[in-house]
Amino acid sequence: MGVEAQARRAKMSLYEAIDVWKRVSTRELVRYRCFRNLATNRYSVQSADFYRLPLDPTQAGNIEKQFYELLAEQTPDERADSFQSLEEAIAAHEREFAS
Repeated sequence: MGVEAQARRAKMSLYEAIDVWKRVSTRELVRYRCFRNLATNRYSVQSADFYRLPLDPTQAGNIEKQFYELLAEQTPDERADSFQSLEEAIAAHEREFAS
């Protein structure tokens, strides 16, 4: 393995995607798109997706597309702070977007 390949491999980060759901009401859900950095074991929230009944299949497809685009554009660690727990990461995300 060449020096460049070794450098790329050393910098490669692996992430576990975790979906966390919150029931807002009988007609509304929130899905937090979270990641765990396997090297640091820290959690971050990439986005919160809102779903309302009746479900719009076009909107659901756009949300999925955006999930992949955001991940490709920027690592989860660069997009948001990371935390020791999922609960802390979600609480910070809610505080950030509540203001």
